[in-house]
Amino acid sequence: MARQEVTFDEVTAAAIGLQNDGKQVTIDSVREILAIGSPHTIHKHLLTWRAGQAKPAEAPKVELPDAIVAALGVWAQQFAQEAGAGIREALAQSENDMDALLKSGEQLEAEREELLAEVDTVAAERDQATATAIERSEEIERLTTELRDARRIATDALVGKAKDQLAIDGKDAQLTTLRTQIERHVASLAAESDARLAAEMDLVGAVTARDNFAAEITELRAQLDAAKSERNALREQVRRVKPGTAA
Repeated sequence: MARQEVTFDEVTAAAIGLQNDGKQVTIDSVREILAIGSPHTIHKHLLTWRAGQAKPAEAPKVELPDAIVAALGVWAQQFAQEAGAGIREALAQSENDMDALLKSGEQLEAEREELLAEVDTVAAERDQATATAIERSEEIERLTTELRDARRIATDALVGKAKDQLAIDGKDAQLTTLRTQIERHVASLAAESDARLAAEMDLVGAVTARDNFAAEITELRAQLDAAKSERNALREQVRRVKPGTAA
């Protein structure tokens, strides 16, 4: 695994090199030379290095005439100001480095807030998709139940019609045959309807399937009504043909 942090010696060498080249020693300039290390670690090593560079020189003890002492006092004050310029420059640089660190921290905080917002958005979209899937599943289950009930009602109606017609003529064998044919026909219709239902749900969704269910139920009810009408007409014909049948 590659080393991620730098040592004090590495930072010091880079700072001295920049200083010898007459360039400003900053966190970014040192990091550009080293190509590794976090701004915080580089800043810590630079503070230690600058503290070592700011050691004041000891003034020699002398005994001179007052005039010379006064002149030396003026010179010493000027020298102290000039010597303190390096310290002030180091402090100013430290403040600049601190500002850079603060800006870097603010940028990281902003990126963190953006990531949190993205996470919240993804979570909301996931919850919405889950709710939609549950609603569609419930709708499909309901429509499937309605279609199954409609098929059962239609089958019972067709079988009842056949029973009435064959009971009038006393043709039990034909009733059995006709019932088998009807059941096969209904089963075939159910298989075709199931295949059509699966295709429709895949292509246009549960709403279109529901409309098809309603149309199929309407058609089956129409067949049921027609069957009842035919049965009543047949009973009327039988009643008219058989002598002695009450009106």
